[in-house]
Amino acid sequence: MFLENTINSSQKKGWIEVICGSMFSGKTEELIRRMKRAKFAKQNVEIFKPTIDTRYDDEKVVSHDANEIHSTPVPSSSNILILANNVDVVGIDEAQFFDEGIVAVCNQLAASGVRVIVAGLDMDFKGNPFGSMPDIMASAEYVTKVHAICMRCGELAHHSYRKIEEKELVLLGEVDEYEPLCRNCFNKENKKHE
Repeated sequence: MFLENTINSSQKKGWIEVICGSMFSGKTEELIRRMKRAKFAKQNVEIFKPTIDTRYDDEKVVSHDANEIHSTPVPSSSNILILANNVDVVGIDEAQFFDEGIVAVCNQLAASGVRVIVAGLDMDFKGNPFGSMPDIMASAEYVTKVHAICMRCGELAHHSYRKIEEKELVLLGEVDEYEPLCRNCFNKENKKHE
Protein backbone atom coordinates (compact mmCIF):
# COMPACT_ATOMS: atom_id res chain seq x y z
CA MET A 1 0.00 0.00 0.00
CA PHE A 2 1.17 3.56 -0.76
CA LEU A 3 1.27 4.74 2.86
CA GLU A 4 3.53 1.85 3.83
CA ASN A 5 6.01 2.75 1.09
CA THR A 6 6.61 6.30 2.29
CA ILE A 7 9.67 7.03 4.33
CA ASN A 8 8.79 7.72 7.96
CA SER A 9 5.58 9.61 7.15
CA SER A 10 5.08 10.49 10.83
CA GLN A 11 8.01 12.94 10.64
CA LYS A 12 6.78 14.78 7.56
CA LYS A 13 3.76 17.04 7.52
CA GLY A 14 1.74 17.04 4.34
CA TRP A 15 -0.97 19.38 3.16
CA ILE A 16 -3.04 20.37 0.14
CA GLU A 17 -2.81 23.71 -1.66
CA VAL A 18 -5.35 24.61 -4.35
CA ILE A 19 -4.90 27.24 -7.05
CA CYS A 20 -8.25 27.87 -8.74
CA GLY A 21 -9.93 30.40 -10.99
CA SER A 22 -11.12 30.93 -14.54
CA MET A 23 -9.26 30.32 -17.74
CA PHE A 24 -6.44 32.82 -18.39
CA SER A 25 -6.13 33.66 -14.69
CA GLY A 26 -2.61 32.28 -14.18
CA LYS A 27 -3.41 29.00 -12.37
CA THR A 28 -0.86 26.93 -14.26
CA GLU A 29 1.69 29.74 -14.14
CA GLU A 30 1.39 29.77 -10.33
CA LEU A 31 1.59 25.97 -10.14
CA ILE A 32 4.78 26.00 -12.23
CA ARG A 33 6.24 28.78 -10.06
CA ARG A 34 5.61 26.82 -6.85
CA MET A 35 6.99 23.59 -8.33
CA LYS A 36 10.14 25.27 -9.62
CA ARG A 37 10.69 26.90 -6.23
CA ALA A 38 10.43 23.48 -4.56
CA LYS A 39 12.92 22.04 -7.07
CA PHE A 40 15.30 24.92 -6.35
CA ALA A 41 15.07 23.99 -2.66
CA LYS A 42 16.26 20.50 -3.67
CA GLN A 43 12.94 18.85 -2.89
CA ASN A 44 11.86 15.83 -4.90
CA VAL A 45 8.94 16.92 -7.04
CA GLU A 46 6.61 15.26 -9.53
CA ILE A 47 3.88 16.94 -11.52
CA PHE A 48 0.95 15.19 -13.16
CA LYS A 49 -1.65 16.18 -15.71
CA PRO A 50 -4.57 14.33 -17.34
CA THR A 51 -3.66 12.62 -20.60
CA ILE A 52 -6.51 14.42 -22.38
CA ASP A 53 -4.73 17.78 -21.99
CA THR A 54 -2.51 17.96 -25.06
CA ARG A 55 -3.15 21.62 -25.95
CA TYR A 56 0.46 22.79 -25.83
CA ASP A 57 2.46 19.62 -25.29
CA ASP A 58 1.84 15.92 -24.76
CA GLU A 59 4.08 15.71 -21.69
CA LYS A 60 4.86 19.16 -20.38
CA VAL A 61 2.59 21.39 -18.34
CA VAL A 62 2.63 24.67 -20.23
CA SER A 63 1.04 27.96 -19.19
CA HIS A 64 -0.63 30.38 -21.60
CA ASP A 65 2.54 32.47 -21.27
CA ALA A 66 4.62 29.51 -22.55
CA ASN A 67 6.24 28.84 -19.17
CA GLU A 68 6.68 25.08 -18.86
CA ILE A 69 7.73 22.20 -16.65
CA HIS A 70 8.09 18.49 -17.35
CA SER A 71 5.12 16.41 -16.21
CA THR A 72 3.77 12.90 -16.29
CA PRO A 73 0.45 12.54 -18.14
CA VAL A 74 -1.84 9.99 -16.45
CA PRO A 75 -5.21 8.55 -17.55
CA SER A 76 -6.71 8.41 -14.05
CA SER A 77 -6.07 9.67 -10.55
CA SER A 78 -5.09 6.22 -9.26
CA ASN A 79 -1.97 6.35 -11.45
CA ILE A 80 -0.70 9.28 -9.38
CA LEU A 81 -0.39 7.10 -6.27
CA ILE A 82 1.51 4.47 -8.22
CA LEU A 83 3.98 7.00 -9.65
CA ALA A 84 4.42 9.41 -6.72
CA ASN A 85 7.12 7.53 -4.83
CA ASN A 86 9.81 9.22 -2.76
CA VAL A 87 8.53 12.72 -3.48
CA ASP A 88 8.22 15.75 -1.25
CA VAL A 89 5.89 17.75 -3.51
CA VAL A 90 3.25 16.59 -5.99
CA GLY A 91 1.75 19.02 -8.48
CA ILE A 92 -1.53 18.25 -10.25
CA ASP A 93 -2.63 20.43 -13.17
CA GLU A 94 -6.15 20.61 -14.64
CA ALA A 95 -7.54 18.66 -11.68
CA GLN A 96 -11.14 19.26 -12.81
CA PHE A 97 -10.58 16.75 -15.64
CA PHE A 98 -9.64 13.89 -13.31
CA ASP A 99 -12.11 11.30 -12.01
CA GLU A 100 -13.66 11.75 -8.57
CA GLY A 101 -10.94 9.57 -7.03
CA ILE A 102 -8.62 12.59 -7.24
CA VAL A 103 -9.96 13.82 -3.89
CA ALA A 104 -8.92 10.63 -2.08
CA VAL A 105 -5.57 10.67 -3.90
CA CYS A 106 -4.82 14.21 -2.72
CA ASN A 107 -5.84 13.38 0.85
CA GLN A 108 -3.82 10.16 0.88
CA LEU A 109 -0.72 11.93 -0.39
CA ALA A 110 -1.09 14.72 2.18
CA ALA A 111 -1.66 12.20 4.99
CA SER A 112 1.59 10.50 4.02
CA GLY A 113 3.57 13.73 4.38
CA VAL A 114 3.50 15.05 0.82
CA ARG A 115 2.83 18.69 -0.08
CA VAL A 116 0.15 18.52 -2.77
CA ILE A 117 -0.36 21.51 -5.08
CA VAL A 118 -3.50 21.30 -7.21
CA ALA A 119 -4.46 23.69 -10.02
CA GLY A 120 -7.78 23.70 -11.83
CA LEU A 121 -10.91 25.48 -12.93
CA ASP A 122 -13.31 25.98 -10.06
CA MET A 123 -16.28 26.55 -12.41
CA ASP A 124 -17.28 25.16 -15.78
CA PHE A 125 -18.36 27.29 -18.74
CA LYS A 126 -21.92 27.44 -17.35
CA GLY A 127 -20.72 28.89 -14.03
CA ASN A 128 -21.27 25.67 -12.06
CA PRO A 129 -18.72 23.99 -9.76
CA PHE A 130 -16.42 21.89 -11.96
CA GLY A 131 -15.70 18.22 -11.32
CA SER A 132 -14.08 17.37 -8.02
CA MET A 133 -12.56 20.82 -7.51
CA PRO A 134 -15.09 21.85 -4.80
CA ASP A 135 -14.30 18.69 -2.81
CA ILE A 136 -10.55 19.21 -3.15
CA MET A 137 -10.94 22.84 -2.06
CA ALA A 138 -13.01 21.77 0.95
CA SER A 139 -10.28 19.44 2.21
CA ALA A 140 -7.34 21.74 1.36
CA GLU A 141 -5.41 23.68 3.96
CA TYR A 142 -4.75 26.54 1.52
CA VAL A 143 -6.86 27.86 -1.36
CA THR A 144 -5.70 30.61 -3.70
CA LYS A 145 -8.27 32.01 -6.10
CA VAL A 146 -6.66 33.83 -9.00
CA HIS A 147 -8.49 36.10 -11.42
CA ALA A 148 -8.21 37.00 -15.06
CA ILE A 149 -9.23 40.39 -16.47
CA CYS A 150 -12.66 40.64 -18.06
CA MET A 151 -12.32 40.95 -21.84
CA ARG A 152 -15.38 43.20 -22.02
CA CYS A 153 -15.03 45.72 -19.18
CA GLY A 154 -11.59 45.28 -17.59
CA GLU A 155 -12.87 44.23 -14.14
CA LEU A 156 -11.66 41.10 -12.36
CA ALA A 157 -12.95 38.03 -14.17
CA HIS A 158 -13.74 34.68 -12.63
CA HIS A 159 -15.91 33.07 -15.33
CA SER A 160 -14.70 31.12 -18.37
CA TYR A 161 -17.19 32.14 -21.05
CA ARG A 162 -17.46 29.73 -23.98
CA LYS A 163 -17.73 31.70 -27.22
CA ILE A 164 -18.76 28.79 -29.44
CA GLU A 165 -21.98 26.78 -29.56
CA GLU A 166 -20.72 23.53 -28.08
CA LYS A 167 -22.71 22.02 -25.21
CA GLU A 168 -20.29 19.28 -24.15
CA LEU A 169 -18.95 19.93 -20.64
CA VAL A 170 -15.31 19.12 -21.40
CA LEU A 171 -13.99 21.06 -24.36
CA LEU A 172 -10.31 21.86 -24.37
CA GLY A 173 -9.72 25.22 -25.92
CA GLU A 174 -7.97 28.54 -25.94
CA VAL A 175 -8.76 32.14 -26.90
CA ASP A 176 -10.80 31.08 -29.93
CA GLU A 177 -13.20 29.11 -27.72
CA TYR A 178 -13.10 30.91 -24.36
CA GLU A 179 -12.74 34.34 -22.84
CA PRO A 180 -12.62 35.44 -19.20
CA LEU A 181 -15.58 37.54 -18.07
CA CYS A 182 -16.64 39.20 -14.84
CA ARG A 183 -19.95 38.23 -13.23
CA ASN A 184 -21.93 41.06 -14.88
CA CYS A 185 -20.62 40.52 -18.39
CA PHE A 186 -21.01 36.74 -18.02
CA ASN A 187 -24.66 37.18 -16.98
CA LYS A 188 -25.31 39.61 -19.88
CA GLU A 189 -23.88 37.14 -22.40
CA ASN A 190 -25.90 34.25 -21.01
CA LYS A 191 -29.14 36.29 -21.16
CA LYS A 192 -28.57 36.87 -24.88
CA HIS A 193 -28.66 33.11 -25.45
CA GLU A 194 -31.76 32.30 -23.34
